Amino acid sequence: MKALYRKYRPCKLADVVGQEQVTDILANSLKQGKVSHAYLFIGPRGTGKTSVARIFAHEVNGFKYELEDDYVDIVEIDGASNRGIDNIRELREKAAIAPTSGKYKVYIIDEVHMLTKEAFNALLKTLEEPPAHVIFIMATTDAYKVPITITSRAQTYTFKLADSKVMLNHIKTIAEKEKIKITDDALEVVVKRGGGSFRDTLSLLDQISTLSDDTITKDLVVRAMGLPESEKITELLAEYSSSDVVKITTLIKDLLSSGVKPETLAEEMITQILANPRQELLPLLAKLPDVKAPFPEAKLVVALASLPEKAPRAERVLASPSHPEACRSPQSPRGSRAASRFVSLRTPLRQDNDATLSLNNSAKEAVETELNNDIYINNDKGLSTDFDWNAFTEKVQSLNDAVYSQLMKTLHEVSGGTLHIYPERKIVKTILSRENNKRILVDAAGGIHIEIHEFGEKPANAKKDEILSKISDIMGGEVQNDRGGNPFEE
Repeated sequence: MKALYRKYRPCKLADVVGQEQVTDILANSLKQGKVSHAYLFIGPRGTGKTSVARIFAHEVNGFKYELEDDYVDIVEIDGASNRGIDNIRELREKAAIAPTSGKYKVYIIDEVHMLTKEAFNALLKTLEEPPAHVIFIMATTDAYKVPITITSRAQTYTFKLADSKVMLNHIKTIAEKEKIKITDDALEVVVKRGGGSFRDTLSLLDQISTLSDDTITKDLVVRAMGLPESEKITELLAEYSSSDVVKITTLIKDLLSSGVKPETLAEEMITQILANPRQELLPLLAKLPDVKAPFPEAKLVVALASLPEKAPRAERVLASPSHPEACRSPQSPRGSRAASRFVSLRTPLRQDNDATLSLNNSAKEAVETELNNDIYINNDKGLSTDFDWNAFTEKVQSLNDAVYSQLMKTLHEVSGGTLHIYPERKIVKTILSRENNKRILVDAAGGIHIEIHEFGEKPANAKKDEILSKISDIMGGEVQNDRGGNPFEE
């Protein structure tokens, strides 16, 4: 039995659904006899690029198009498996031979972006001076990978994902022809999951057509596809907006236990956010696309447990250089993140433009909640207010760039007249502890005593990461995060 997407593949330009911006122009060019030597069809998968290429190849030669026919003058090439220069050289040699039965010899190169650089260069020679009897039709889902030298020598046509109404009417007609009894709301689920791709949508319709001898309902389709109920997605997004980590992780656990894949859950949330965008949900659009292997479940939890912003982010808040709490120079490649780690909420905070940023008590609490494991608050006991960390790091850089680069991989605290340095890696501890390197640090610090701690040690006032602790309790396992922030961060 033939798959639906193959059975209902169009055989004429007039039969192509939802791509009138392409088919109308091609039909007019055939009427007027204005045919180009090269075409580039671009667009998402399953939108009809290859089908239209085949139809055009037949119609330009006056051949009758049947799905199973095979004309020697129409040659299809898979760019993924014939991507080398030798394949294109062979193509060029055969292209020079005149067509046998048609007016044109048509080469359809699918996934043309997969060709190697050398193969593209070889193809370019033919496109620059093509034989009069040759037409190239190239198709790709990744147009940006096709060299501009190729695209500039071809007529480019863009295929779009189908409108949901157009797709719904299309598959409803096919369902009636195939005598598939299915409700309209069930078809709407199929259209939504098909994502505008004709091939994907028809494949899904083919898949669910055998679910029941009776009428196929929406609930049956949702269960068969392992989709979460829309109400559950709405509830999950609502809990994210209200910053309830306990309910978020509980809902995720229930959904995953019911068989919903984390990738599917992320896709459904993205769809719902785009349908009704709200300010507090927009950060999720940057995080949910990363929910994929490895560890998609964990990435989903982290994305949703990163609560919406309620106060100025710490990365935009820097302590005054005159205060010892300024952990690192913002000129450091990691400065914006590291500078936030030792912000004392008892001293005035400044932005990069030196304008004083005043925070009330509730804002301070919100900043502490936002930073979690990335903030350390000094207790001011024995604190040397004369020590300037920025000036210190600049001095180290002037003395030795290598030592400076390692110093930028540390945390610090000044207490009791001693500069305490906390390496983030073992190798950093080893390098900075070498006698000549430590002498550089002491000289740059103006003779102040320096203590380089073991890897893994942290200042005594490090805040416990409450979010990760809650996740660990709810998900029934230990969640470790010894670096702060996203545990999946590179």
